Amino acid sequence: MISVVGHTTTDHLFTVPELVAKNHSTFITAHKVFYGGGAANIAAGIAMLGGTAELVTAVGGDFAGSDYDHWLTTLGVLRRFIVKPEMHSSTCYLFNDGTDDQTTYFEWGASEALTSAEAPVLDRVHLAPCEPDFCVRVAEKASWVSFDPGQDLVRFSREQIDTILRMTNQLFVNRHEAERICTIGGFSQEDLISMVPRVIITQSADGSFLYQGGEEVRVPSLPVTLVDPTGAGDAFRAGFLTAEKQGYDPVTAMEIGTTVASFVVEKAGCQTNLPDWERMAARYRTHFGALPPLSLS
Repeated sequence: MISVVGHTTTDHLFTVPELVAKNHSTFITAHKVFYGGGAANIAAGIAMLGGTAELVTAVGGDFAGSDYDHWLTTLGVLRRFIVKPEMHSSTCYLFNDGTDDQTTYFEWGASEALTSAEAPVLDRVHLAPCEPDFCVRVAEKASWVSFDPGQDLVRFSREQIDTILRMTNQLFVNRHEAERICTIGGFSQEDLISMVPRVIITQSADGSFLYQGGEEVRVPSLPVTLVDPTGAGDAFRAGFLTAEKQGYDPVTAMEIGTTVASFVVEKAGCQTNLPDWERMAARYRTHFGALPPLSLS
């Protein structure tokens, strides 16, 4: 089982002609509402692929009985929820300009409860964007840690970054987050790569890079008709974590993650077009060939 820690969020996706500068304005051409939250997206992706995922999150009194609640139940996502009846669940407002670029505004809502929540003892855990101190406390108790700070990276102090990276077995960041984490931590990308046993840096259309054991491996992205880039990173992580848990080697896991992400960007919404294992495998074969035998390690 993979425990995924972080947000469960309602996403409001706005399409705009351009992402404007400070003190400028534009108009909205479309507004849609979807299921989101990095942790919930990853847990849903793992469950859709046939894996077992436990979602560790905080929700408000508005969640129980909601469509989102029923959706996670249908997928079979296990739950370790902190429920704050007097609060509403977190909300994310995303503004896309029709390219790879977007601006995000996040309202924490019930997720603020993680600040004072007791950290559970978990075995294999993926820390998605989450309250920094809670991440540190969860990592301290976990047997194996995968870390993905995402948009919550701006809330981490230098001390928190240094502490959690020293407990991290596997780090996921995009190229912008890689630069920011180095700025916060006061070190270079080379230092970051040497600090964490496995670092994966995604670079949108330029593919993804694996740094492990002093080696660099690049996995290309797949040609797709891009509709919405939101959730691509979460889908990549879901595919990678599922494949890794099954015993696939890291490069194959990256290829599987890349394949899962290629489905998600073809439709609006982070969980709208998540593939099951069979759909993923069919597309994988088209671009990467047959899935290799499972690793025995």
